[in-house]
Amino acid sequence: MTTSNTSSTGAGDVDPAVREELVRLRDSIDNIDAAVIHMLAERFKATQQVGHLKARHQLPAADPAREARQIARLRALAESAKLDPAFAEKFLNFIIAEVIRHHERIADDTVNGAAPTTG
Repeated sequence: MTTSNTSSTGAGDVDPAVREELVRLRDSIDNIDAAVIHMLAERFKATQQVGHLKARHQLPAADPAREARQIARLRALAESAKLDPAFAEKFLNFIIAEVIRHHERIADDTVNGAAPTTG
């Protein structure tokens, strides 16, 4: 005895129209994921430049006032986009932590005379 499983595109007894819609939606999700990754890459290219500028001018890696403004701004954007603001804040905090880590590494490399790196 087989049962219908609409969560799997491999199930033979799933209505072809349902399978087609699932594939269409998943293709859309895959495209959005690719765009998110490319946007994050561009964001990190810009933050790397900020890190090098901060290092050259001996500025601190973290900027708590800027981070607080960004969190408030993204929470508001999330609300207007019907996205959970707490999720948006967690996501931004994750990104900020990674940026600070990069800035600290860039500052250490600058002080120690290491060749600049990217990423």
